Amino acid sequence: MATRQNPDTHDTAAPVARGASADSVRLFHSSASPGFSNHIACDPGRVFARKLVREIEVCFASGPCTVITREGAVHGQAGDAIITGIAGEHWRVSRSHFPDKYRPVPPIIAGEPGRYASRPNQVMAVSMAEPFEVLLADGISRLDGRAGDWLVDYGDGSLGVVSPAIFAVTYELI
Repeated sequence: MATRQNPDTHDTAAPVARGASADSVRLFHSSASPGFSNHIACDPGRVFARKLVREIEVCFASGPCTVITREGAVHGQAGDAIITGIAGEHWRVSRSHFPDKYRPVPPIIAGEPGRYASRPNQVMAVSMAEPFEVLLADGISRLDGRAGDWLVDYGDGSLGVVSPAIFAVTYELI
């Protein structure tokens, strides 16, 4: 995957008040526009990593839903993938981004529930020293990151929060 910068104005990190003082929590916005976030790309602690190929279990939402993750409640729409990872953790991937991130494991046919394998996509990530939040592209869902968690930029306009333990078995630094 090519490394692209996203100059879009949604690429911000601003202090917010939500469960902590306004000075202690930074809010990062998913832009929903292709390309890596300038804020993460310019962070001196950022690293490049590649997603390891791992099999996961997938079902697809039949209508609006809420997925409860370690990092917070994430709203989903019909067709979104609801994923169960290798440690039993759950997350949502939008219908539009899913085919670029996962492939069906035969005999599963794309779009059917079952086993899928992650694609070895490149990401940018920063290990965060302080608590932080991510506002997802839907403008509603927020993820709460803890000190030590990774802020991951998937290069497709979406950001995520990944615990150190999951990052260690899901990504390789490149």
